[in-house]
Amino acid sequence: MATFFKFFFTLALLVVVMGSTNAQLSTNFYANTCKNLLPTVKSVVQSAISKEARMGASLLRLFFHDCFVNGCDGSVLLDDTSSFTGEKNAVPNRNSARGFEVIDNIKSAVEKACPGAVSCADILAITARDSVVILGGPSWEVKLGRRDARTASQSAANSGIPPPTSNLNQLTSRFNALGLSNKDLVALAGGHTIGQARCTSFRAHIYNEANIDASFARTRQGNCPRANGTGDNNLAPLDLQTPTSFDNNYFKNLVNRKGLLHSDQQLFNGGSTDSQVQAYSNNPSTFSSDFVAGMIKMGDISPLTGSRGEIRKNCRRVN
Repeated sequence: MATFFKFFFTLALLVVVMGSTNAQLSTNFYANTCKNLLPTVKSVVQSAISKEARMGASLLRLFFHDCFVNGCDGSVLLDDTSSFTGEKNAVPNRNSARGFEVIDNIKSAVEKACPGAVSCADILAITARDSVVILGGPSWEVKLGRRDARTASQSAANSGIPPPTSNLNQLTSRFNALGLSNKDLVALAGGHTIGQARCTSFRAHIYNEANIDASFARTRQGNCPRANGTGDNNLAPLDLQTPTSFDNNYFKNLVNRKGLLHSDQQLFNGGSTDSQVQAYSNNPSTFSSDFVAGMIKMGDISPLTGSRGEIRKNCRRVN
């Protein structure tokens, strides 16, 4: 009898250990099931960025907007249907999130190479890294093994993604709630070294606020009229110096009060994050290493693993 219980206990322990192993993300998750995954993804990303450099920032942003809403589960990619409301029309994404066609192209290429093996959530994670590298930023090994959500939440997207009107307390609270530190917040905000923002996102900052360089404000006002509803979708670079190069100029801009968004300039406005912004403005390698650490931590937010979720055949809809 004792031997039976010992055997049963060992078996149960083995199941627990195997279950927890299955639940871990790893950098070699597809080593046996999709050996050419990384070059397959990178070639499509490279092609998309060659056609439009801004696309790198758009793809990086998709990963942020995915992870900040119920974890990194590919939910941001789901289309609305007559019976399903996704996240694409949430306020932070509507007329703003882009790059979905590139993800479709990557998924098609990956499905040809390895049918039914790779999740859309993992494709987003790899694509974010590749975009940063192609635009001159640091590289890192992406942890993989996420599965795709069968649901999405527009309300969680509306409440979970920090708007450009956020103050420092709101930013730190949201990041901290996801297990990201204030250091991670500042480092990850450095993703705004690439990409563009719409006039509607920075209008109040350039017309109504004092913590902005006056000549910079005037320059931005030239393409962003004061009146709401006029030129709302006109674009301006988040980093006025090198908008398609991943570098530390974003932080130099903040020190010079040339942050485009209210939420950007909040990071250097007499508060607790000023010293970190100053450090990154002086030391690009410190920024790069902290950005990598932050991206890896963000990629660990609430993934679906093991038997949870699914591997979507089409990133826009559940199987």
